[in-house]
Amino acid sequence: MPLKVGTRGSPLALTQTRAFIAEIGRFCAAVAGPSAEMAFEEHIIRTTGDSVQDRRLAEIGGKGLFAKEIHEAMLDRRIDFAVHSLKDLETALPAGIVLACTLKREDARDALILGPDCSAQDPADPFACLKSGALIGTSSVRRQSQLLHRRPDLKIALLRGNVATRLARTEAGDFSASLLALAGMKRLGLAQHAGVILDPEAMVPAACQGIVGVTVRETDRDLRELLAGIEDREARAVSIAERTMLALLDGSCRTPIGGHARILPDGRLHLTGLTARADGTFLLKRSLTGDPADAERIGAELGNELRRDSPADLFA
Repeated sequence: MPLKVGTRGSPLALTQTRAFIAEIGRFCAAVAGPSAEMAFEEHIIRTTGDSVQDRRLAEIGGKGLFAKEIHEAMLDRRIDFAVHSLKDLETALPAGIVLACTLKREDARDALILGPDCSAQDPADPFACLKSGALIGTSSVRRQSQLLHRRPDLKIALLRGNVATRLARTEAGDFSASLLALAGMKRLGLAQHAGVILDPEAMVPAACQGIVGVTVRETDRDLRELLAGIEDREARAVSIAERTMLALLDGSCRTPIGGHARILPDGRLHLTGLTARADGTFLLKRSLTGDPADAERIGAELGNELRRDSPADLFA
């Protein structure tokens, strides 16, 4: 009987799930030989976050809405694995479910998608291509706050939907520009539509952007051991730092929070965190560096520092 892999039904979710199935299949064949090849079967689960497209996530319950129905299917034993974009997975998982595996991170940066009225670019200022008063499409308060902090003249309008939908609406001129995670564009073969790729210091990414995470039931020891074989150690370290920081900030989709960790050439882990107001009038960015083995401590320390030095009402 094939092992069932739960996923959302968007093109990006399916691409990520099929890449996971291929990777775990290759690992099983390499370890046990082709004769012991395991079978995997994808199961598409429609989530509340997918169903409601005309409101911000914060208005309907937050990022957990991209996983609620998937968690339920796992606890009901209708699926064995679940594949998630880790940035969409809440930091506190339901009892009985664990994050068992993180896969190699794709490019964590954000990209500006330029509409027909944006062309000229200035390498010294990634936002110079946006005209005064330009209308920017996004549903992310993290992106909105950083844009408005740099460019308070810009106007923000809600833009949700899958990658292709957001690209099409921007390129049709509904918006002067929009923003997308470069990771998703690369995985879908659409990176050529990125007008300006934003350095993580110019636009701090979402915590765990570009990382795929796989959840299983806590009691499924054999599956947890299997997934440990394809774990990417660097992705695990940076995701621990970023998710620990996010948990300490106790942020919801209403709170603009950014988090980006990377391994430096000398082997140390460098974590940048950000808190802000959605209107851009307040923005705090701090960094901390340490041993990757201390990823949880680094995340907790930076999270506590950002929370201490930010206005209390940001987390109300």
